Amino acid sequence: MTEAVETDAGPARITWHRAKQPRLVLAVSHGAGGGIEARDLKALAAALPAHGVSVALVEQPWRVAGRKLAPAPKTLDTGWRGVWPALAAPGLPVISGGRSAGARVACRTASELGARAVLALSFPLHPPGRPEKSRADELLGAGVPTLVVQGGNDPFGRPHEFPEAPGGTYDLIEVPYGDHGFAVPKRAEISQERALELITDGVAQWAGSLG
Repeated sequence: MTEAVETDAGPARITWHRAKQPRLVLAVSHGAGGGIEARDLKALAAALPAHGVSVALVEQPWRVAGRKLAPAPKTLDTGWRGVWPALAAPGLPVISGGRSAGARVACRTASELGARAVLALSFPLHPPGRPEKSRADELLGAGVPTLVVQGGNDPFGRPHEFPEAPGGTYDLIEVPYGDHGFAVPKRAEISQERALELITDGVAQWAGSLG
């Protein structure tokens, strides 16, 4: 089911993949260079409803409008705030999630919006080749249980580059050989299908621990 939502940044769109007996909603948005057709978002939407998690794939207003470039972070946050009432409407706890730029939005707004937890897919810890431009403060400041899923070869931040999680601030799942889009090379020791299973199985287990 697709739902149009008006926000202060323009019309957004939610595509629902509902569980038969949901106990949580996982809301995930796309990155700055793509949409909800990303392989990890599609895999989660296909797998999580069987685990009692309804998945809401959120398209930010700039994507709905057909623009190719994402706006400033503040505008992304505005769009996310605008869709939140629709995400919370089923009356279930909502996991705030996203990939890349969407993960940053989820972290920045989680406490304010009352998210149950944050799912950060391919969190862009720093621009490629610029580790000194760290965005770790956004991740560490989410204020709710957080799961990072990161490709082993992600140029925006490899798993070993992430800071220690003080007080269990976040957990991290590594997808071996994965790039920023979780693509794995053909020569890798795991298949593309297995890489996606690591994501969906890991997120399902983590979501189950949230109650």
